[in-house]
Amino acid sequence: MDIKPIKTEADFDRALTMIDRLMGAAPDTREGDDLEVLVTLVEAYESERWPIDAPDPISAIEHVMEARGFRQKDLAALIGSQPRASEVLNRQRPLTLAMIRALSAEWNLPADLLVREYELATAR
Repeated sequence: MDIKPIKTEADFDRALTMIDRLMGAAPDTREGDDLEVLVTLVEAYESERWPIDAPDPISAIEHVMEARGFRQKDLAALIGSQPRASEVLNRQRPLTLAMIRALSAEWNLPADLLVREYELATAR
């Protein structure tokens, strides 16, 4: 098999076709090794071509709440009050360092994600 770096969309399509043919190859065989190399090349190309940015802090909090079945009252208990939780989720109040520490410690959210800048809602 002729495996080359992926530099163009045509190379990318060719690699995907080759991966389709090799799916199910046994590990530690020539075909299995070829599949592993191709998948690595495709992942590298995709991450360079179509990077995915980390979510903003509020989107991350909303995702965790949805995924874990948390409600606004759970956030309120963690950061101080129901109105404060509402303001944070509605982007009317920024996260404070104390809130970030609590979310990081209790919900295992990465602090570096929570300290990212994000837009607050503008006053109407």
